[in-house]
Amino acid sequence: MSKIKPSKGAPYARILGVGGYRPTRVVPNEVILEKIDSSDEWIRSRSGISTRHWANDEETVAMMSIEASGKAIADAGIQAEQIGAVVVSTVSHFAQTPAIATEIADKLGTQKAAAFDISAGCAGFGYGLTLAKGMIVEGSAEYVLVIGVERLSDLTDLEDRATAFLFGDGAGAVVVGPSAEPAIGPTVWGSEGDKAGTIKQTVPWDVFRIGDVSQLPLDSEGNVKFPAITQEGQAVFRWAVFEMAKVAQQALDAAGISPDDLDVFIPHQANERIIDSMVKTLKLPEHVTVARDVRTTGNTSAASIPLAMERLLATGEAKSGDTALVIGFGAGLVYAATVVTLP
Repeated sequence: MSKIKPSKGAPYARILGVGGYRPTRVVPNEVILEKIDSSDEWIRSRSGISTRHWANDEETVAMMSIEASGKAIADAGIQAEQIGAVVVSTVSHFAQTPAIATEIADKLGTQKAAAFDISAGCAGFGYGLTLAKGMIVEGSAEYVLVIGVERLSDLTDLEDRATAFLFGDGAGAVVVGPSAEPAIGPTVWGSEGDKAGTIKQTVPWDVFRIGDVSQLPLDSEGNVKFPAITQEGQAVFRWAVFEMAKVAQQALDAAGISPDDLDVFIPHQANERIIDSMVKTLKLPEHVTVARDVRTTGNTSAASIPLAMERLLATGEAKSGDTALVIGFGAGLVYAATVVTLP
């Protein structure tokens, strides 16, 4: 018989507050068109994107995270020292170690909170949310800060016609805490590693470090390109449209609700055509508010869901207590979907 005492966590967990940070520089499609042979109409029709935000030198991964987190903590009505863990999802923090979460936890004024980074691409927010829920119910933390943050402009090949227009920068954060009733549903998540090559970094860091020009991509002037994100657009589109709608439905089923019970749909802001296809496949009623932050923010990977959530609440398109389906999907290929009650 085990001698370990049972944990004394909360019965359930919920999102208590949300915050976001978008860099000050707004980049229209016209800037993207300086390096690729395309048109504003083509970009809008393919992705829905008209503008995106790009960070300046001062708007680091840490700085954007701290700004978004401060808003989320204030929105939750707690103090930073009450945060027991900080989970940061990012693929654009370039120091292999230490985790950027430790710097963020310190600068926010937490009392030596547990802190770590995860790399789950565009599904990272869903992964972090699931981990936070587990910590709260298990009892290892009362409040958990989950951050999705990216500076994807650093990993964008501006001469790649397939991806140059897609990516933006920003940070979104939520505070997850105890709840007396279910407010974060079961997570449907997973990976399809056999498709990992469809979204990837062009060159691994070790190959870039060696500097063998024969293995490195060159720009139009013959200079070695910095590693960037590349993707097989059609393959990713088909996977997202046909497979992720199934995952979204599984998340609804796991939460015990139907599309008619939903108030809000917040998918990863990858591409408006994907969003439209998912809405159609799921047969969402007209009353369901659909996040379309991608139009002015672009694809911010792990930051896209919390940023879209924050904007919907700030504009009044969604309200506290609404039932929302959130789903993230991307490089790996990985995915995570769940139903939540909005803060």
